[in-house]
Amino acid sequence: MAESTKNRVMEIRAGLSHALGAAQVALERALEAREAAEARYQRIVAAATARRRKLAAARDERIHEIESWHDTELAALAGAAAGAADRAAPGAAGEPWHSWEPTPLDRAAELRVGRLILPEAPVPAPSRAARPPAAGRNSDLESRSGDREGRSGDRESRNSDRESRSGDRENWSGGAWAGAPGEVTEAWAGPDSEPPESTAGPVVDEAPPEVPALVRLLDHGHIVVEGDRRAGDDVVAALLLRALGTSVPGQVQIIGYDPENLGGGLAGFAPLATAGVLTFVGPGALDKLLDELVGHVRRINETVLAGEFSSVRELHAATKRRPEPWRVAVLLGGGELSRHQRTQLDRLLRTGAACGVHLVIRGLAVEPGPGIEFVVAAPGDGARIESAGDLPVRLDPAPTSLLMTATCRQIAESVAAGPAPVALDSLLPEAGAEWRESSAAGLTAPLGDSPQGPRVQVTLSDYPPHALIAGPSGTGKTNFIYAWMGALAARYSPDELAFYLLDFKEGVSFARFAPGRRDPSWLPHVRLVGVNVNTDREFGLALLRFLSAELKRRADAAKQHEVTNLAELRAEDPEGAWPRIVAVVDEFQVLLGGRDAVTGEAVDLLEDLARRGRSQGIHLVLASQDVSGIEALWGRPALVAQFSLRIALPRARRVLAETNPAADSLPRYHAVVNADSGAPEANRIVRVPAAGDREQWSALQHRLWRRRPPELGPPRLFDGDVVPRLADSPDYRDLRAGDSTTAPVMLLGQTIDVAARSAQTVLRRAPGRNLAVLGTRTDEACAILATAGRSLAAQFTPAGARFSVVCLDPDARAAAEALHARIPGSGFYLPDDVSWLLEDAAAEAAASWPADRPHFILIYAADALPGGREAADQLRTVLRQGPERRLHVLGWWRGAGLLRDSLGGHASRTDPIGAWVALDVHGSELSPYYPGQGAPNWYPRPWRALHFDRSVHRGAEVIIPYGTA
Repeated sequence: MAESTKNRVMEIRAGLSHALGAAQVALERALEAREAAEARYQRIVAAATARRRKLAAARDERIHEIESWHDTELAALAGAAAGAADRAAPGAAGEPWHSWEPTPLDRAAELRVGRLILPEAPVPAPSRAARPPAAGRNSDLESRSGDREGRSGDRESRNSDRESRSGDRENWSGGAWAGAPGEVTEAWAGPDSEPPESTAGPVVDEAPPEVPALVRLLDHGHIVVEGDRRAGDDVVAALLLRALGTSVPGQVQIIGYDPENLGGGLAGFAPLATAGVLTFVGPGALDKLLDELVGHVRRINETVLAGEFSSVRELHAATKRRPEPWRVAVLLGGGELSRHQRTQLDRLLRTGAACGVHLVIRGLAVEPGPGIEFVVAAPGDGARIESAGDLPVRLDPAPTSLLMTATCRQIAESVAAGPAPVALDSLLPEAGAEWRESSAAGLTAPLGDSPQGPRVQVTLSDYPPHALIAGPSGTGKTNFIYAWMGALAARYSPDELAFYLLDFKEGVSFARFAPGRRDPSWLPHVRLVGVNVNTDREFGLALLRFLSAELKRRADAAKQHEVTNLAELRAEDPEGAWPRIVAVVDEFQVLLGGRDAVTGEAVDLLEDLARRGRSQGIHLVLASQDVSGIEALWGRPALVAQFSLRIALPRARRVLAETNPAADSLPRYHAVVNADSGAPEANRIVRVPAAGDREQWSALQHRLWRRRPPELGPPRLFDGDVVPRLADSPDYRDLRAGDSTTAPVMLLGQTIDVAARSAQTVLRRAPGRNLAVLGTRTDEACAILATAGRSLAAQFTPAGARFSVVCLDPDARAAAEALHARIPGSGFYLPDDVSWLLEDAAAEAAASWPADRPHFILIYAADALPGGREAADQLRTVLRQGPERRLHVLGWWRGAGLLRDSLGGHASRTDPIGAWVALDVHGSELSPYYPGQGAPNWYPRPWRALHFDRSVHRGAEVIIPYGTA
């Protein structure tokens, strides 16, 4: 029993142990299942939380992007509107008053009255990176940080994947969604992926650009101002000032009608009244004002637009010219309009804008219509303009009185000074269309615009043949000549037109038409340019002689072909060179200013050219400050009458008829062109372009120069201030050594002539073929002797002639030695050894037969010859007998009386000196060496000399010694 009980106990114990083990196993399994369930729960909660966080972040990011896109679009539209406004109202049309200044535009612009109030954009939401986490979110998970830390590796791997997709952020720009709202991009592929990282950065609160409120007035329509009176007055003042500031001074004319304030509403514009830009009409003059404006519209339609253009704006766009100013009538209140007033007002509202007549109305009832802009003035943001729709407008404040006064005063001064000139290009044909005109019947070219609009064409032909230009200094004579020349040169080729230009005032106005150091081009039509000739009246006479010879040549050709004028001659001889010649002489009164032979001959030649030149295509254009003061023209009405084309510049006197005062009131850059000898009914007012601009002229000249015929050379340039060089003389370059069949030629200087020729003396085997240089100016005397010696040496080989250089003046020694060095094989003698030369030369001169080669003795300061009477007798022997023995003396005497002493005294003959050159010697001292009873009309001039060769000259000629360089 005990044993069974014990066994039973053991079994029970074993069962209990087994049950306990099974329970423990079950417990462990349950605990494991619980832990697994709990872990799964945590994962589910974490996943749900992460999904909510992702969805919330994506939602917030998307909202942020939509808001950013909206802001960007709104800013872009505002910027586009502001840019369009800037283009429509540039400069003074749209600048705020604090930076405003007049800026004339080349077209009518819209005018600013204020700024548009745009809808405000919502405040952008902060980016996800800038937002704090939601309060309480995932608080239950924060307590299980250990579990989250255990799973951090999973997040890091996902972050790595997200970073690998960073290229997708290119679809984001500044936080703005790349596409429109609602579009799906690669930035977020769905809820299972991470939301894109925000690149928006911090939100910058930038105000959208300001959009001006603009209205159209000039060339477009009319403006009616309603609403608050004070604000309306500010709008009117702003509109007028902007219209004035955007136009050329004088192109906007304001007519004020202010019956209530008697002009007080426009008091700030009072400075314009003195220049005629602002006029007022009285309270009872509205009928007259409206009638006058309607009359302007009618006249412009009939005479300016003339059916060719629908508006002045269209005319300006086509021609780049504006023949009529804008007329702005400002109507400020008044009573009820009469039927006539209403009718005229309606006519202007319908038709005025096309003709540049505009109305600015405040206080009068006006019905809406095309081209009428209504402005409702109000303080703050309550203003409206009809063209802006429902957008409110904040009006600009009125311009300050200081700004208005200063601007109006500046405009008035500009109007008083005259309008700015038009460009020279306006007179020229299009590039590539030059030289298409024929000058057979005449020369016609525009000189500028008339006040009525059409171009003023000026003709030189058989009638009118010649032109007379007059105007005080500074009124634009030279500019007018430039414009005329440019218009002609662009239309006629060098085969059709030739210019000969002479300027007697001190300056180089015409030098630009010839090649220069900086610019090698020249105007192909120009054949001669004379500048700085105010002291060389002989050059003007030389030009008239040349033209007279050309007239004779053409007249002879016309007789040969049995025709009477140039047009017929060109038809009969199409291969001949018969261009029309235009000779321009500026300040021609200098040529006729003396009481001497030059003036007498010049007047005779002028009269002949003026009378007969018309038929042969030779036209004279003479310019002067005052034609009435030219004494040489007194008593020669027939000469002046030939110049039937009269051109009067501002304040010109006596060039028009006595009863024609048209030039008295001309502004700058204007001229009266009259083709009927100045008769008042033939007046044409022309606005002359600014043709003196070197850049514009250079462009034209280079364009024509490149088209010149290849055989056409540069013009002859005579500059009275330039000392010519012997090396540049064509006659010197043509000299050749070795020709013993002709007598040697001695060059002395440059003649004052159209052709660049040298003064010459031929040293034949004949009595008197010696040269005397007279005067005390050492440099010039040495230069003449050097020229003579070098030119003679150029005609002989070193053994072909003998040269002896004698220097008896220490001041001339350097020049004498320089000449000796230039002539190979020449002898050089000083006072100590000159006696040997004279003894030998006297024996040579007294020989029975001439020497086998010529001998030239150049004596510097011959009056200082040492050796007493014996040396003087030897020199006289050489002078008298030497030339027939091929022995010639080229001597310098420092006075005309000293030469006479060398010849044997006052009773001696002067035949041994057949040629002389006088420097600072007066004409009366030269009478013994001059044929006839008188003396040459000569007075000393710097670097000028008087040359006379009794074997060829009827009278002495003025020459310019060549420089010593």
